[in-house]
Amino acid sequence: MINPKYTKTLELDKILRMAADLCHYEDSKKKAVSITPLTDIDDVLHELHRTNDLFQLTVRYGTPSFIGFHNPCGRLKIAQQGGVLSPGDLLNIAAVLRQSRLLSQWSDPFAEEENAVSEQFSRLYQNNSLEREISSAIVSEDMIDDNASGELAAIRRKIRQTELKAREKMEKMIRSSSYQKYLQDSIITMRDGRFVVPVKAEYKGEVPGLVHDTSGSGSTYFIEPIAVVEANNEIRVLQAKEQEEIERILAELSAHCGDCCEDICWAFENIVDLDLLFAKCNLASRMKAQMPKVVDNGQILLKKARHPLIDPQKVVPVDIRLGDDFTSLVITGPNTGGKTVTLKTLGLLTLMTMCGLLIPAADGSVISTFEDVLVDIGDEQSIEQSLSTFSSHMVNMISILDRADYRSLCIIDELGSGTDPVEGAALAISILEKLQKKGCRVAATTHYAELKMYALQTPGVENACCEFDVESLRPTYRLLIGVPGRSNAFAISRKLGLGDDVIERAKALVQSENKRFEDVIDSLEGSRRQYEAMQQQLEEEKREIDRRRDEIKAYQDQLIADREKEAERAKAEAMKIVTDVRRQAEGVLAELDEVRRIKDSEEFSRRLNAARSQIKGQLGRMHDAANPVTARGNSGYKLPRPLKVGDDVLIVDIDKEGTVIKAPDKSGMVLVQAGIMKSRVQLENLRLIERDRVKVNGTPRGKIRTADVSRGLKSGSQRGGFPEVDLRGMNAEEAILEVDSFIDNAVLNGIHQVTIIHGKGTGVLREAVQQHLKRHKSVKSYRLGVFGEGETGVTIAELK
Repeated sequence: MINPKYTKTLELDKILRMAADLCHYEDSKKKAVSITPLTDIDDVLHELHRTNDLFQLTVRYGTPSFIGFHNPCGRLKIAQQGGVLSPGDLLNIAAVLRQSRLLSQWSDPFAEEENAVSEQFSRLYQNNSLEREISSAIVSEDMIDDNASGELAAIRRKIRQTELKAREKMEKMIRSSSYQKYLQDSIITMRDGRFVVPVKAEYKGEVPGLVHDTSGSGSTYFIEPIAVVEANNEIRVLQAKEQEEIERILAELSAHCGDCCEDICWAFENIVDLDLLFAKCNLASRMKAQMPKVVDNGQILLKKARHPLIDPQKVVPVDIRLGDDFTSLVITGPNTGGKTVTLKTLGLLTLMTMCGLLIPAADGSVISTFEDVLVDIGDEQSIEQSLSTFSSHMVNMISILDRADYRSLCIIDELGSGTDPVEGAALAISILEKLQKKGCRVAATTHYAELKMYALQTPGVENACCEFDVESLRPTYRLLIGVPGRSNAFAISRKLGLGDDVIERAKALVQSENKRFEDVIDSLEGSRRQYEAMQQQLEEEKREIDRRRDEIKAYQDQLIADREKEAERAKAEAMKIVTDVRRQAEGVLAELDEVRRIKDSEEFSRRLNAARSQIKGQLGRMHDAANPVTARGNSGYKLPRPLKVGDDVLIVDIDKEGTVIKAPDKSGMVLVQAGIMKSRVQLENLRLIERDRVKVNGTPRGKIRTADVSRGLKSGSQRGGFPEVDLRGMNAEEAILEVDSFIDNAVLNGIHQVTIIHGKGTGVLREAVQQHLKRHKSVKSYRLGVFGEGETGVTIAELK
């Protein structure tokens, strides 16, 4: 068992008092302050897992409420032996049962989960019937409910009726004019449980009855009138019966509690244990603590560890390691630099872990269990007490050397201080060697340069220092492992204004070995700071690279999402067009069927069947083209001639037009500009767009010959992709069907202006076409051709 003196030196008692303050019951508070560090790793892991698992559950489900009560076990033993408990004792037992039920209900959401506390919650004792019996029978410590039994309710009802009769008689008396002059006050009061009236002393003989009391001055007599004596007697008898019934009810409830004595006591112990466990969780939450990895090989690795008793706004996290590639750590540095706090942080967090408490350190921290934690930390710095300080340190060190072994953690502050520096340094080295041979894990602080040199030269011993900022004359409280500390005496003195001549003389008096050692330390310190600056710069660059990589990844994801969204939009739009056209075509076919029933000529039927077949074929081809994004391809196409600079081309896979700005190279890559973008495209992915001039009615008119790349729309009415249709020779019905098919194909090919050739003739065909265009949903506007376009023989339609 670890000596309580050492745990108190490391201030473990203050941590346990903090946990006790978070408990709800006196028993759990006592249990908290009496926690002792466990030395077996299995026991430590069990307690840590209980605390950590419950802590995770409180994060998910919150903390349950606790009802106030005290230990019921002593009173339960009395009930078990046949004693009768008071209403207060019974209410306390009901509170224990209610708390056990509430904790069990709180654990219902995770009852099926496997964790370190689920079994304990499953063992919570519940006795709902006994809890209800007590709660329904007892209102408070001084009152039993009327409904506790039928007999009690009947007795109390009779008492109330009798009291009412007695009051009615006395009310008549005090309101009577013949009696009012005898009364001190017109009130009814009670003395010894009986109804009385206050009568003036001089008229006491005028009111027949029994005198029960007098006032302090003797001027008032409290008399029970003869008329209510019998009623008061009856009330007293009923009250005695009431008390007997209450005693019977309490005895019955006490017997029930006595039968469950062991179970209720077990429930109380379980609640107390859980209360302490919840207190540990609340303490961990306040400290922002977490569970470390626990080993038993003497290794300690604390990351960003914080002393839990220092103000969280002021504490500086430190990284401490011990027991991996060295077993002893010698910490040097100026006074008030944080050396002692570092030692206490190391020792206290080790003890907290062994007590099953979570520690305020970062994730990845490692704590080892030890059979013993030996501490020598003294805060006496007075010169007048140097001898007594040295003696007390030596007495403590003798005890430590006697008890220490390979399963011990030794924490020593100011090793060898308080005596002659030469002898103190020699003693310190000798003590460290002794502890090193025993295999202990040692963390010690010192000011001696000899110990710094010893740490540099001895395997298994490592230097460390608490950093000090000479410019601001303030410690940074950072622990630097692998770097021996500097005294900084000369630098601090110069900063404070000490003359250079005095400082130079002091330097001259320093032994050459010490001076060379300080120079080495200076060099190491400079290299360390340079390395830290480089490391910080690299970390910043890495963070910037990571940030940019995340931005690029997010941009790529957005592009993919946008592409998919656009593809879906295009597909939906194309399907909408096809659906609309199909609906219109079905309407036209229905109308034609109606006409057929009316006109049954053979020529009409032949033309009608031909028109129906043509429309259905076109609709099928339009449906195949409903996905204009994913159906694009260039298979089977061959360039009619080699490409040259300035040629207009179509980039097939993205359906974009561009211009060749550099002829194909040896690998078949062509540099194409599409809009403001320049890109290298495979020759197989390009189609040549030929631009020429055609004539309408013998007059030149600009026309674009477009290749049907993705949609494969090859209709006779489309005239090989030309934006014109010739209706001459057709009747009105045939012409309208041809115009609809032609406009649909033009819309799908992205053509915004078309020419409809209907001829001049009688004007009937022109009129029918223009009336139809007027109602067509894809036509934005239309007009007759002008000179050079075909004049009144053509209609120019602008599509939406």
